[in-house]
Amino acid sequence: MKAARYVVALLILGLAVLLFPSGPVKIPPRANLPSPQDAGVTAWKKDVPAAPQNAELETSLVFLLRSQAEAWNRGDIEGFMAGYWKSDKTTFAGSSGVSRGWEALLDRYRRNYPDRAAMGQLAFTELEITPLAPNAALILGHWQLKRQNDQPGGLFTLVARRFPEGWRIIHDHTSASAPPAPARARK
Repeated sequence: MKAARYVVALLILGLAVLLFPSGPVKIPPRANLPSPQDAGVTAWKKDVPAAPQNAELETSLVFLLRSQAEAWNRGDIEGFMAGYWKSDKTTFAGSSGVSRGWEALLDRYRRNYPDRAAMGQLAFTELEITPLAPNAALILGHWQLKRQNDQPGGLFTLVARRFPEGWRIIHDHTSASAPPAPARARK
């Protein structure tokens, strides 16, 4: 499983180098980075060593995801979609295949989440942000919906790129995890 994640990360890194050939990244120490809780993250992966990262990049990406979750939790799919690059080149990969283009992704969300009950309350947790270049980053995390009758969740991997208007998600690969098995009654 770890090997597969490294292979995917290397492939994405290779793609980023081809797309953003700006040279090596000079990353300052984490000294001025707010705690994940101060930046709006509800949980942080504890067993991943803290690598030096660009504080502005990390804070901006946490803010992007926090803004998306807040829009979702208001029932505002268009506000949620503001975090994605509004382009025909934006991609989403999931269990139903690949969607290409911002409009197709918006249609997918509207179809799969037609009302507030279907949307539930969204939380992003265990975020891992890896700078790929000065204007590109990889984000790995968990998503969880809390709805009246269920609590689906899973993993996501995002590729984000900095544009003049700010950071936007250019690729989203989201998968659902199987719900935990019910606990057996003790005898």
